[in-house]
Amino acid sequence: MMSITSKSPYALSALVELHLQGGLEPVPISELARRRRIPVQFLEQLFATLRRAGILRSQRGVRGGYSLARPAQEITVLELVELLDGPLGAGAEGVFAEAARAAAEVLSAQTVASVAEQELSAAAPLMYHI
Repeated sequence: MMSITSKSPYALSALVELHLQGGLEPVPISELARRRRIPVQFLEQLFATLRRAGILRSQRGVRGGYSLARPAQEITVLELVELLDGPLGAGAEGVFAEAARAAAEVLSAQTVASVAEQELSAAAPLMYHI
């Protein structure tokens, strides 16, 4: 039917953090987990799937960690959801199929980069002018 588990929001949050870090140097998974308050073991499972799908690149060693394998502007939220939670609306009929199509439209319009921009805008202090 239509199911989005905690996997997708956690993965999106971690990818946004990677994008905000600049993406040039690999970021240790423990640092990402700490910054976004995600259990390390859970994030390791998610990142293994994303690495196999070509969204992440990993580097071992002292300066190891993860970085984005593709530009953040090209990674849609829908792609993450379908990789981690399965096809959105699979087997849905009638009004539920319609709801799944609407959700897919919204999720495909958002990317890791656009979510990061929204996050930065929401965190920016408001300016009041008199």
